Amino acid sequence: MPRHPDPQLEQRILDAASRLWSRGGPKALTMRAVAKAAGTTTPTVYERYRDRDDILRALRIQTRNELFASLCRTRTLQEACRRQIQFALDHPHAYEVLFDGVGKPPSLHEPWPSFNLFRQRLTQMLGGNPADHNRLMLSLWSLMHGTVLLIIRGRFEGSLRTQIIHACIDAFDAVVASAQREGFAHSGPRWPSTLVLGEASQSHVNPEKTGASGSRRPNKSVRKIRRRRR
Repeated sequence: MPRHPDPQLEQRILDAASRLWSRGGPKALTMRAVAKAAGTTTPTVYERYRDRDDILRALRIQTRNELFASLCRTRTLQEACRRQIQFALDHPHAYEVLFDGVGKPPSLHEPWPSFNLFRQRLTQMLGGNPADHNRLMLSLWSLMHGTVLLIIRGRFEGSLRTQIIHACIDAFDAVVASAQREGFAHSGPRWPSTLVLGEASQSHVNPEKTGASGSRRPNKSVRKIRRRRR
């Protein structure tokens, strides 16, 4: 009898890859191991994906699209925070793959729709341009992502898991409320023009310029990004 195409095969391959990566990192993600975990053959995997990097790229794209679709169903910035945390905890393996090496190519040069959704909502709330809120966005991103990884890697359960989720939400709300009232205060150097995030192929992260001695120029000032008065 002729063999019928398996409509779920590609999804099984991606699910298997995310599980393998989470358990053993890149070394565990061989085409043969993926085939075995997905219940298929190595040649069949190669028919659909060129190599391991191609599988990881497909998994990142799928996860980004699903996360973005979930966030688009929210109406407020705070609701989006809750939704991102829940999505990550519902899809822990895929989420870890999505953020592995996110600050370097190829992930750096891929679309970041969820990052831009948060940044656009900050712009609508505070005024200015999306790039004005990069530092604030990194603060919120760090809160959400750090919380999720503590839960996943720290194996937080029960009341500890509940408390850290709400601690993150409380901190997120407090940072946003403070930025609305007083502007966003931060220390350190100005945001460098060489640091571009969320712009796909135009994104880049270059080392900060240094002084004549080779060390970064100190900046002890604390500046505030003021919200636009309406």
